Amino acid sequence: MLRYTSDVHVITRRRLAEFAQQHPECVGALENWYRIVRRGTFSNLADIRRVMPSTDSVGRFTVFNVGGNKVRLIAAVHYNRGKLYIRHVLTHAEYDKGHWKD
Repeated sequence: MLRYTSDVHVITRRRLAEFAQQHPECVGALENWYRIVRRGTFSNLADIRRVMPSTDSVGRFTVFNVGGNKVRLIAAVHYNRGKLYIRHVLTHAEYDKGHWKD
């Protein structure tokens, strides 16, 4: 199993900022998520779940439950390259509508 000693490269942090601007009550939770992921050394979903147990795999995406079930962050994680691509940051209600799957 490969282990990466460098930080995870999160692409793009702009989506976090845009969501936080519309939902300022989530700023702290998003910053905490970013800090944990950025410093992580993940080679698979099980590694992520060790630090964020409520993370799930949905299709080809990894779905993070951020802020105690308030925010769903959908990402494509490339473990072999140490990159995480943020695809969507949604409220729980937006996530439940399922439009992000299109």
